[in-house]
Parts: sequence; structure tokens; C-alpha cells
Amino acid sequence: MPDEVIRLLVVDDHPVVRDGLRGMFGGEGIEVVGEAADGASAVERALVLRPDVILMDLRMPGVDGVGAIRRLAERGVESKVLVLTTYDTDSDVLPAIEAGASGYLLKDASPEELRRAIRTAHTGGTVLSSSVASLLMDRIRRPARGPLSDREIEVLALVAKGRSNREIAAELFIGEATVKTHLLHVYAKLEVGDRAAAVASAYERGLLQPGGR
Repeated sequence: MPDEVIRLLVVDDHPVVRDGLRGMFGGEGIEVVGEAADGASAVERALVLRPDVILMDLRMPGVDGVGAIRRLAERGVESKVLVLTTYDTDSDVLPAIEAGASGYLLKDASPEELRRAIRTAHTGGTVLSSSVASLLMDRIRRPARGPLSDREIEVLALVAKGRSNREIAAELFIGEATVKTHLLHVYAKLEVGDRAAAVASAYERGLLQPGGR
């Protein structure tokens, strides 16, 4: 439907970035219907505006981009979320994808790349910058190996005690998405596929001790 206008919500904590993005889409079949400077405001605006696509920064004060993506899903907002950030590390990419982002682009993308990505996300497609796609492929081909970090063992010890991801996040003062990422690393390092197998393997290897860590 070439005449359809895509309604876009822009979320970024830098006003200059928001202004630049708003100016970029004039007359391109994409209408910026709202802006937000943090994740909490993004959720509020999305609930009211129901945009087709949300262009979401990740690192923002208060509720960050991943937290906002999770809240949008919990509130039943069907808008497609396209991450636009300067960060492409494991700790940024994986939680965003796990939370439900439809795509992940870096801020060095050209205006045409960004417009194309928004259109693709709107139609249900997935868009990844080349560096992010390479990172994900590398993770699939060469899973993490080596010893568990102290934090990974902390998370696994709480899993062994029957804690949920939410409870682990609260106890360690981290996000649920971060807990999931730690567990993905644990599974890869121990070469297992689920929580129970990870705990069993950790006991076998002496990483966890009965009655304690």
C-alpha cells in the first residue's frame, strides 16, 4: 500500500537527535506522531498514540530501551519496535532482541537505510545492521566457552535455589533481561539447554556446592 503513511514514535533522550529524526521523515510516507525522552514516557505515549513503529534508543535515564520494550509487550502494544543506538555489544543487542525488538540499527545508518528499515519493520520484517547480524551469527557458530564469571555463578546459585528470573533480578539489583543474558552465557559455557541441566552440570563440575554456592 504505497499511499499508506507509517506513524512513527521517536524515543531518544537527546533533543537534537529527536529533532534530526523528525526532520528526516518529512514527505517520505513516514509521519512522526510523537516523541519521548525516556522509556517510561515512551510507553505512556505509545499507549495513547498507538504508532505503527517505535524508533527506540537503548541507554536512557530511568527506564531504558529494553525495559520499555518489555513494558510495551506486557501492555499489549502491537507497535513494531526498531532499536536505534550507538551500541552493538552482546550486552546491548541480546537483551533487546530477547525483549521483542523487531530490528536493531546503529546511528551511523544512512537516512535511506533508516527509512527502509522502518518500512520493513512495519510490514513484519526483521532488520539488523551488518555488525549486529555478524555478532549474532558469530554467537550461533561459536558459543561462549570458558569459566563462568562470578556474576554468572551468582545467578546460577539462585536458580539452584528455585528463584525465578524476576526474583533473581530483584535480589541482585539487575534487570530481568540481564538475568536472561547471563543464563544464555551459562548455557553456552556449560553446553546445556535449560535451567535444570545447567544446575546439574554446575554441581558435577564443583561450581556449586550443596547447601551453598
